Amino acid sequence: QVQLVESGGGLVQAGGSLRLSCAVSGRTFSPYGMGWFRQAPGKEREFVSAVSWSGSTTRYAESVKGRFTISINAKNTLYLQMNSLKPEDTAVYYCAAQRGTVIPGTEIDEYDYWGQGIQVTVSS
Repeated sequence: QVQLVESGGGLVQAGGSLRLSCAVSGRTFSPYGMGWFRQAPGKEREFVSAVSWSGSTTRYAESVKGRFTISINAKNTLYLQMNSLKPEDTAVYYCAAQRGTVIPGTEIDEYDYWGQGIQVTVSS
């Protein structure tokens, strides 16, 4: 089992920045793909970004490319640096882990473990 705990969300004005963190604990000896997803009110959960366990491979949704940066450190903490935030980035953000892969996926059903989610609100 793997446990994921997000932190760092909050309220920010448009154009501002936030950094989300996700602490990964448990059975972390296997390679994992790590991802961030988000769900806005009344919308389906969508892919935001993903990174391989080594940090060498990253993937981004087109809507966040150039503004968001995903990373993972040696202490198994996943980050999402979010710059130039827009009101449409308002959502609950979820950290997720995909077992046994070196290529992180972009689909919800590829992921095996999920955090509880954290609110990000961008005001106009």
